[in-house]
Amino acid sequence: MTYPATAAFASAAFASIAVAELDLDGPEGPVLSLAPAPGGPPPGEGYVYALVRLRGRPAATVLCRVGAGEDPADVLRAAFRARQGWTDQKGRTGQKGRMDQKDLGRNERTPAAEPHTPHAPPRTTVVVGTRERAGQLARALDSLLAQDHPDFRVLVVDNAPVTSATRDLVASRYAGRVDYVHEPRPGLALAHNRGLAETDGADGAVVAFTDDDVIADPHWLTALSTPFAADPGLGCVTGLILPARLTTPAQILLESHGGFAKGFEQRLYDPARPPAGEPLFPFTAGSFGSGANMAFRTDALRAVGGFDPATGTGTPARGGDDLYAFVRILSAGHRLRYTPWALVWHHHRETWRDLEDQAYGYGAGLTAYLTAILVRRPALLPALLARLPRGLAHARAITAHRSHGEASVPGAPGVHGAQQHPWPRRLSRLERRGMLYGPLGYAKARRRISGDGGQA
Repeated sequence: MTYPATAAFASAAFASIAVAELDLDGPEGPVLSLAPAPGGPPPGEGYVYALVRLRGRPAATVLCRVGAGEDPADVLRAAFRARQGWTDQKGRTGQKGRMDQKDLGRNERTPAAEPHTPHAPPRTTVVVGTRERAGQLARALDSLLAQDHPDFRVLVVDNAPVTSATRDLVASRYAGRVDYVHEPRPGLALAHNRGLAETDGADGAVVAFTDDDVIADPHWLTALSTPFAADPGLGCVTGLILPARLTTPAQILLESHGGFAKGFEQRLYDPARPPAGEPLFPFTAGSFGSGANMAFRTDALRAVGGFDPATGTGTPARGGDDLYAFVRILSAGHRLRYTPWALVWHHHRETWRDLEDQAYGYGAGLTAYLTAILVRRPALLPALLARLPRGLAHARAITAHRSHGEASVPGAPGVHGAQQHPWPRRLSRLERRGMLYGPLGYAKARRRISGDGGQA
């Protein structure tokens, strides 16, 4: 089948991109290493996308073309310094001309150092919902078991499996280190709620959620959970998501238009002090974070009823479970913090058909979660109606900006290759169709859950 932009996908601009990490504070100078994702090309001649670390913390991403015989670390460092406007002791800024393409995603200025905190990270349960992806799950579990957090538990929720592959993997390879539970009803929100139900006071004051297609940075869980110890009013923390591989046109296109990253500056969302620059707050929940990298104060999540079981992947609603939880936490008066130091590497979908499905699902999940909010919390209806005209304009702008090669979030910096990699109009149309379908999908999911004897 022929799809729009197929010719562009076949162009040299969509050649595989190496994904790497550049630590500027190595003991003997900058150190360039492969990102923790197998199967990608090594950094060398061609394009290299790198996470830049300062003092060990994620600071920015850069994308550069490395010529034959050039040292990738030197090229990336010069590009980073040029973009930041840094100068060395001799007043040189680096090779400004080296950046012949813009950075992928939302790359902001280097963040300030994290304030020192004397607080130890609280005991945490990490819930991983999965279904029939044992190979990917093993990769994720290996990274979770390598966390530097001093006190945590990993729980796999096997969601409506058709084989015993996940159970067998946990029993044979992770016995005694990873807990397993079977959730027979399909749906990511149901899997997450099962994980929450399996977490008692002894299992942790914080419950974190991630997906089976990520690789967690060794410091991820510590960075994600420690803010709860420092702020008793905090209900949710989200973190940074970067691409684990950029080897297919679909992966490159998605990351070119923002991917899942939310930038490199910490942000605190406080319902008592709504952000001045976000008049739609708190209903623009997509700006807060994503479900592959989020944690909640366990008691706060339980108090709002957990996730709506009629939302999420695996239900007719197609998504929106994470967005629903973010808004419920904020509307209950809790604060939400985004921290870029809590990093996971995500394996983006690989094919054009995957990307089409993802675009439709995003649209459906957006309006499904808004429907869920109105059904579950009708008291929020006046606030939502007051924001509805601007909300519809915002939703349309998301796809319109992509269609014209602009950043997917108004106000975000430019994205890599906007001219070379325009967002296909077909994907924008699919996203809008998904938005129209979302309320219907949510209604279908509620009926299915009620028919199964559950609470919708």
